[in-house]
Amino acid sequence: MKRIGLSGSSILVTGAAGFIGANLVLRLLKDTSLKDMRITGIDNLNDYYDVSIKEYRLRQIEEAAKESGSSWEFVRGSIADAELVTKLFSERDFRVVVNLAAQAGVRYSIENPDAYMEANVMGFYRILEACRHSYDGGKEGVAHLVYASSSSIYGDSPSVPYRVEEPVEHPVSLYAATKKSDELLAHAYSKLYEIPSTGLRFFTVYGPAGRPDMAYFGFSDRLCRGEKIKIFNYGNCRRDFTYVDDVTDGVLRVMQGAPERKKGADGLPLAPYAIYNIGNSSPVELMEFIGILAEELKRTGILPQDFDVAAHQELLPMQPGDVPVTYADTSALERDYGFKPATPVREGLRRFAEWYAAFYGKAEGSTG
Repeated sequence: MKRIGLSGSSILVTGAAGFIGANLVLRLLKDTSLKDMRITGIDNLNDYYDVSIKEYRLRQIEEAAKESGSSWEFVRGSIADAELVTKLFSERDFRVVVNLAAQAGVRYSIENPDAYMEANVMGFYRILEACRHSYDGGKEGVAHLVYASSSSIYGDSPSVPYRVEEPVEHPVSLYAATKKSDELLAHAYSKLYEIPSTGLRFFTVYGPAGRPDMAYFGFSDRLCRGEKIKIFNYGNCRRDFTYVDDVTDGVLRVMQGAPERKKGADGLPLAPYAIYNIGNSSPVELMEFIGILAEELKRTGILPQDFDVAAHQELLPMQPGDVPVTYADTSALERDYGFKPATPVREGLRRFAEWYAAFYGKAEGSTG
């Protein structure tokens, strides 16, 4: 593994107004050990979910940047825009690139597949091409490309916990298929052009200012309105819920350690390429998760103490593209980076509930 110093580096974070992207930028700006970074963020601010949450995240970044010893610049645009991406790379000489821009959501991919092909496949291709050409003209080029994959690519594999070494050839959603495509593209570019790249398979990331389309956020919204929440597979699901701060800590560590360029026995370059899971390695029953969420919403005053959660549940069959369990084996991440996510679900949901109460106000939409 080759160590990559971030201080003094030019860094690109795509999807910088997104949930993980914004939290990563904040993590970089608030790290007192890192100085003189030139961080550029790009995001198209699409309206897949409430844009005001994306704008809130960007305001948080602007405030953090004022107190930081590094610079921050935001560019509104799409990574599928070849001209824009080429211009950014030619002007800023990025040393580390973190691609977190994507059209998210398993279920939405069934309704709007074009958005997934544009952002997740064509957009990532544009980033790979820009990384490839970053070496032109004698430049040092991109030292490390880190990109988001997903636990969804494991499909409905019966082999748990999910290990990065196992085959993942049978995705059960278009979203998962695009993420698998990203891994294959990254490997090809790493092999052909010796671009050090690391893919990270994230497991059900949650936390404050998260995505409203995620179950815990949607449950909170509906419970606050006194509506029933839809629980699929009759509640017989387990998820490896991973707190967002654990994810960004993991990404930061990975950014600083790139796969090394090496030669094989035949003298030809080996692909400087790696894949890791980032998950809590502790799946939680969905019904238990809902119970904890309700308790924390009551604690913050979002729900009244006598609120009957059971009366507001609708049990339904499994949805297309969904899976009954996710469970990360993080042994490779622990071995190579000495890191393992460990935030307990109750602690993470408590922080989310506190943010939710502050962002929306206890009285707004509350049943109490």
